[in-house]
This record gives sequence, structure tokens and C-alpha cells, in this order.
Amino acid sequence: MQNPPSPFSCTHTPQIPELLNQLQVSLALSTYQAGKMIFLSAPDQDSLVQLPRNFNQPMGIALSHTGNKMALACRDEVIEFRNHPSLAQHYPKSPNKYDAMYMPRVTYHTGPMDIHDLHWGAEDEIYGVNTLFSCLFKLSREHNYQPIWLPKFVTEMKSEDRCHLNGMAMKDGKPAFVTAFNQGNSYRSWKEELLDGGVLMDVDSKEIITKELGMPHTPRIIGGEVFLLESAKGALTKIHLDSGKKEIVFQTDAFLRGMDLIGDYLFISKSKLRKNSSSFGKLPFAEKATEAGVLVVHLPSASLQGEIKYLTSVDEIYDLKIFPNQLRPNILSTLTEDFKAGLALPDSSFWAIKKPNQNE
Repeated sequence: MQNPPSPFSCTHTPQIPELLNQLQVSLALSTYQAGKMIFLSAPDQDSLVQLPRNFNQPMGIALSHTGNKMALACRDEVIEFRNHPSLAQHYPKSPNKYDAMYMPRVTYHTGPMDIHDLHWGAEDEIYGVNTLFSCLFKLSREHNYQPIWLPKFVTEMKSEDRCHLNGMAMKDGKPAFVTAFNQGNSYRSWKEELLDGGVLMDVDSKEIITKELGMPHTPRIIGGEVFLLESAKGALTKIHLDSGKKEIVFQTDAFLRGMDLIGDYLFISKSKLRKNSSSFGKLPFAEKATEAGVLVVHLPSASLQGEIKYLTSVDEIYDLKIFPNQLRPNILSTLTEDFKAGLALPDSSFWAIKKPNQNE
């Protein structure tokens, strides 16, 4: 009798480790369903390794321009991390194994906001999408959050998830474009317009650039245009900003959400659909969307170049972030005590020696 696959088992096409190794990058995935943030790395051109860490419902991942800082949106908080390579080198459990070590430094107690996309700004501030209250916000040390923007069709900021505002694209370190599932102004009104009610909006003007999108997520500015994922259509869609015209670049029978670009390669995460869901079960490819994982699309040719498929544990992925110049990053969670032993000072760092049990 064959043993069942172990937790977080996945398969991948041969190109995946070779490409990650060639690009000198690792991937980070957030899966609120499994309660994990997962680093995927290729230590050589033939193998893929994972490092899953526990967090409470992780979603949006933000990485600073230098890669030295990251932030993670969780159920009712945002945790800010700092990379300390010297702590990675001397990590007690595996010395000389990791080339980055993200240690928790600040926790913002936001309260439950259903935070989706999260991005670092030009002046070291952190911007996010507060989906529950239908607004954009900045993290604040004085308040749970600082609201900075509402869609023009939302008349008041209430915890009603009125239009499912979710995606945010940055330009020059500021929010530039956002996505929402519809233009509703009542409690969860977006539920009635999943297939074609979505919109892309300009933040500065509040004008709608494109309508009739299917559950749009993850807008990103690439080559002066906006690319986004129409999750209800399994499509990577290009939006021409001068005309608002939509152009499907790549399409598959999968629920796409979360992507990042490096060079000519776009890494896109896909999720398994919940067949018993009143929302997702209605999508045209619901019966075929049976796997979670990562697709690699060569953007100039719009061709699929490789794929990662999860066999166990991971069903739904929210965000995907590329960590450049890191072949084996590590991260420690605040849900365990390990991070407290890593001490980083301005001119030195070290791991505290565990004191022996005085009762022994």
C-alpha cells in the first residue's frame, strides 16, 4: 500500500528549479486557508525546497525596494520584518544554510480589516487595501489604520465589504490603481456580479478606467500599462490605460490570484475552487480548478514555461512575491518563541544561548 503524500507535497516541471536558480530568486506564497507563508527556493538547478511558517490568516505580502524589509498582513495585524543575513548565517538550527533571515520587528494591531494587497511606499510607509471597510489606508502608530481613499461610489466607510475592494498597483511609491468586484454601495453587494461586475479605478481621479471585469485581482503596472488577473475567467488581462481596452494575454482553467514579475517572467499563483462555495462554485471552470500552485508565464510570448502543483495542504493562495538575490531565505513567526533568541544590534548580531533548565 502506497503511503499518502506528506504535508505540503508538491510536484514541479523540470524548468522551475533551473529558472529560479538562474534568476537568483525565491518565491513567497501566502495561504490564509492553511495559515502559512511559504518560501519556495531552488538551492541548485534540479531541486525545489520549501519553508512553511505559521501565521494567522496571512494574505498581502509587501517587500521594500531594497529587499531588506517585508510586511505581512494577517487576520488582525500587520507584522513588519527586517532581514538580518548575519543571523541567517549563524541560525542555531541550520548554520550556513540560509542567505536571509527575516525577523519580526514591529506589529501593528489593526483589528480585523480583511487586508488584501499590501505595498511599501516611497517614504517607508506601508499602504494597504482595507477590504472590509472599502478603503485604502496607511499603517499608523497612533490608530488602527489611517484611511486615505474611498471609491467615489462608496458613500461611507462601514465594515460591510460593499464592493470587495482588493487590489492595488503602485506608481512612484504611491497607490495608483485599484480593483474592486463591483460598484456597489451596500453590504456585500458584489456577490451578485461576480462574472462581469469588476472595475479598475484610477486613484487620483477616482474615475473608472475599465468595467465588466470578472473578479479582478492583483493589478500591476508593467511597461506603462496595467496587467491584472480576472479570477472568474482564469485570465491574465492587459488594460490599455489610454482607452480602457481589455486584452486577454493568457488564459487557463484556474482561479488566478497573486503575481509578480522578474525580467520577462511572470509568476502567477492559482487556487483550488471550493465547489460548495456560493460564490466560487458558480464559476464556469469550477469543476476543473482542482489544484493550487504556481504558473510561470513568459510575458513576451504569453507562453507557459513551467508549473508547481500542490498535492496536499495548500488549496488557496492569496499573494505571491518574488524575493530577488535570495536563494534560501528564512523567516521566523511571532507564533513561536524562536525569534526572541535572535538579537540584532546596530553593529553586531547574535543568537542568545538557551539557559539550562534549573530543575534538571
